[in-house]
Amino acid sequence: MDNVVDEKKVNQVVDPRNKASTEPRKQEEPPEDDVPGFELPLLLFAGFRTLIDRLHAELASQGHPDVRPAHGFAMQAIGVRGASASEVGRRLGVSKQAAGKTTDRLITLGYAERTDDPADARRKLIRLTPHGIDALRRSAAIFDELHAEWAKQLGAGRLRAMEDDLRTVVPPDAFRLDAAGWLGGS
Repeated sequence: MDNVVDEKKVNQVVDPRNKASTEPRKQEEPPEDDVPGFELPLLLFAGFRTLIDRLHAELASQGHPDVRPAHGFAMQAIGVRGASASEVGRRLGVSKQAAGKTTDRLITLGYAERTDDPADARRKLIRLTPHGIDALRRSAAIFDELHAEWAKQLGAGRLRAMEDDLRTVVPPDAFRLDAAGWLGGS
């Protein structure tokens, strides 16, 4: 994002405070306490990245050094009952081929396996292995620890209020696993 945001987290394209702009400024600079709207998604994304990066550092120290964020989304999409590559793709919002590539990587790493579907001999299911289930269980425990750290840092009430506020503005159907789709997956 270096081409869009400078060291002060100011959007170079749309922020009127951008001194390097070649167009004449048509309005006064906003007051210091006026936070531009584009900072909210950047802060939310930075919070997400902070949690995910800490999660993966801890997972690596607990015996899962190869797990990447996309793997976590894929393992969630596979679920405890397993899923076909097409189902994984739909759940992630990516093509069957992209899902297949990710599940192939999970199989290579020992987090998943390909098995026959007992309900349909023509289909193969992707199932989590005990190693994959361990990674998800550890992830859940680490997220609980990170949540507790945020509660300690911000205060439990403030964190709960922030979560409640986000639940208010986020539509109920917005919680989907297809982050890979909107983060650049095919």
